[in-house]
Amino acid sequence: MQLFPFGHATHPQWQMAAGLVLAQLRAQMTLPDYASQPTLGLLYITDHYVGAAQDILDHLGAELPTVTDWSGTVGVGIASSNVEYFDEPALAVMLCAVPPEQYRVFSGVAPLPAGFRPHTALVHADAATPDLGELIAEMAERTATGYLVGGLASSRGDAVQFAVGGNGNLRGHGKAGGVFRGGLSGVAFGEGVHLVSRVTQGCQPVAPARRITGAEANLVLEIDGEPALDVLLDDLKISLDEPQAAMAALRSTLVGLTQASGDAVGRAGHFGADVVVRHIIGLDPRRRGVALAEKVEEGMRLAFCRRNVEAARADLVRICAEIREELEPQELPLAVASALAASEGLAAPTPARRIAGAVYVSCAGRGGSHFGGPSAEMQIVRRALGDVPLVGFFAGGEIARNHLYGYTGVLTVFG
Repeated sequence: MQLFPFGHATHPQWQMAAGLVLAQLRAQMTLPDYASQPTLGLLYITDHYVGAAQDILDHLGAELPTVTDWSGTVGVGIASSNVEYFDEPALAVMLCAVPPEQYRVFSGVAPLPAGFRPHTALVHADAATPDLGELIAEMAERTATGYLVGGLASSRGDAVQFAVGGNGNLRGHGKAGGVFRGGLSGVAFGEGVHLVSRVTQGCQPVAPARRITGAEANLVLEIDGEPALDVLLDDLKISLDEPQAAMAALRSTLVGLTQASGDAVGRAGHFGADVVVRHIIGLDPRRRGVALAEKVEEGMRLAFCRRNVEAARADLVRICAEIREELEPQELPLAVASALAASEGLAAPTPARRIAGAVYVSCAGRGGSHFGGPSAEMQIVRRALGDVPLVGFFAGGEIARNHLYGYTGVLTVFG
């Protein structure tokens, strides 16, 4: 197994940032542990570069002629190993050494060919796409495992996506240059590509999970047979007779929802991976209901929650440990084991980790100060997972399995 070359840079001029990234990629491609002729590129840019998206893609494609396939998107922030770029022009690239017969790039105008049966898929999507949740579920059903990873583009401008295959254009794209808006795009992987993925939640329940016993569209009317608004006020220890204090508490409160058969609360009181977190968008005092930013049904489970920094940090470390435990050999040479145990994760990348590269998609509301300072989230990942090739972006929603999440991180590694 060879490591995936990767690079990242920031500069007011995209040409300079691209030059710095290309220098990093080319230097790594000369090293024995890194892939020298990868064909699949993942490209993530911050929204400062969105107006030059086509130029950036064309430039990278011309400078890296052996890379025939590209996928990626834009974020208000992007990530790479140990660093986050928010509110500054930046781009990150990782070149994946995946057998060409084991993947296919797709987009809304060039769907997957009927003869290719995907095992999993990396998906990028536009939040403005109608019936997006249904499209994600349909895409998951097309895979053998039912497992997607990825996220929604986030941008203060155009929410662009990159999708290029084969000879520079996907069949069916016509004159399209590989930059798209709307719908879904991404890379579907065959069974021969070993991916391991985990979801980390950024919220902690403040009350027990209960069952919704009355609902209408996105309005929760009853919880365990009691008026939903009364349950909310009791759980938060607030009263509408003190509106200022009540509104302050409500603004910081979210709702974790789970299907009837899902895992509502996991270990140590943290949310399980089946939980999707949504906003409270209103109260109905007349009907004693609570309106959520999600359609709900009777039988679903609900828990009120708040974003919690310590819980988010601990859960991020947990998923990194689980991934390492699954991928790393039980017995390592002494030198490698010592390197992996180096403080601050400063050991150089090594194939002995059995991790060729990683993609991390995190909620745009999680990065930076939520974890204690600039790049703090990615520094936690590096310490816990090790110094491995990694790129990613900060999304308007995260995709894992057939769910669309919020306030989560989705970490996926290539084994």
